[in-house]
Amino acid sequence: MKILLLAPHPFYQERGTPIAVDLLLRFWSGRGDTVDVVTFHEGSDRAYRGVTIMRIPRPGWIKNVPPGFSLRKVVCDAFLFWKAMRLAARGGYGLVHAVEESVFCAMLIKRLYRLPYVYDMDSSLPMQLIEKSAALAPAGPALRFCERAAVRGALAVVAVCDALAAIARAAGARQVFVLRDVSLLPDTAAPAAAPGEAARLPAVEHPCFMYIGNLETYQGIGLLLESFAILCRDRPESFLAVIGGSAALIARYRNMSAELGIAGRVRFFGPRPLADMPRLFAEADALVSPRTKGSNTPMKIYSYLQSGKPVIATALPTHTQVLDETTALLAEPRPERFAAAMRHLLENPGEGKKLADKAAALAAEQYSHRAYGAAAAEIFNRIESELQKERDK
Repeated sequence: MKILLLAPHPFYQERGTPIAVDLLLRFWSGRGDTVDVVTFHEGSDRAYRGVTIMRIPRPGWIKNVPPGFSLRKVVCDAFLFWKAMRLAARGGYGLVHAVEESVFCAMLIKRLYRLPYVYDMDSSLPMQLIEKSAALAPAGPALRFCERAAVRGALAVVAVCDALAAIARAAGARQVFVLRDVSLLPDTAAPAAAPGEAARLPAVEHPCFMYIGNLETYQGIGLLLESFAILCRDRPESFLAVIGGSAALIARYRNMSAELGIAGRVRFFGPRPLADMPRLFAEADALVSPRTKGSNTPMKIYSYLQSGKPVIATALPTHTQVLDETTALLAEPRPERFAAAMRHLLENPGEGKKLADKAAALAAEQYSHRAYGAAAAEIFNRIESELQKERDK
């Protein structure tokens, strides 16, 4: 099958959606498909057998395109739309695979060239936009209408989690599949490397709570810092390590830490490569995911599960569609509740060990690279079968 993949983000970068696209390209390449990828001008080059990466022209004034909605992303999307339409006009593709907002380009391609598309649903666009800016709330009905149209026009919707699959089904999708993200640790790796094997982070103290990921508002970093400030009143020896984030966001949350009086117990270490993840986990006594917004499961959760370390997360659908009380300590997204969960883990290390062991077993069974390959093969075999039925009509 020859596939036109629309990837509206920098590629490759070590962050959620680009990592998911990398997993998909590895799968298609291994299966022998031919794929043309249309993506943004930013990102590092990667080579896959049968895959050609085609970048939009480089707008000279646009750089460092962030996750989520932004004016920079809208401009880059316009360039991607133009390039994708030109490629589709040449013909030769059997399918368009459209990630996130590029589905609207795929809808036009279908109308003009009768080329079916799959909607790769990594988030609900109306929900994402309104959470980003409350001023867009009045446009909610129009945004949801557009999302429903995109879902209904797709040959299939491939969602990254159950919550998004439910949105697609409610919108009237023809077929809905769930292709979950996976742990980014190697399948063969033991849970987090022993501390002696790690290239240690400077100035880490214990007990150490660790967060890994970007520092965008929806991740709940403000909630985490407020919770940690409450914890430090009773357990002043506690330490918080924050991995990831842009320089601007790190500066913002450093200032917040100082205002909360915990600057001496929090360290912001900035971005680290994925290859360092086992070493980072080795430094932690517990891992935290304080996310407060969104319906999709944070990709970090799958690696957290495999880490061999206990996990504390907000008791919201973004987490509970993967985590439960047997694999993580779940807390309401309120500072006093999240702080209580952190304190409980410090006071009950045996319970934390049981949670970590159960989580690692779940990751090995359901969220490994092998599990991803099996799920992807089943999904795209069924999509190819549906395509054949379309051609035979």
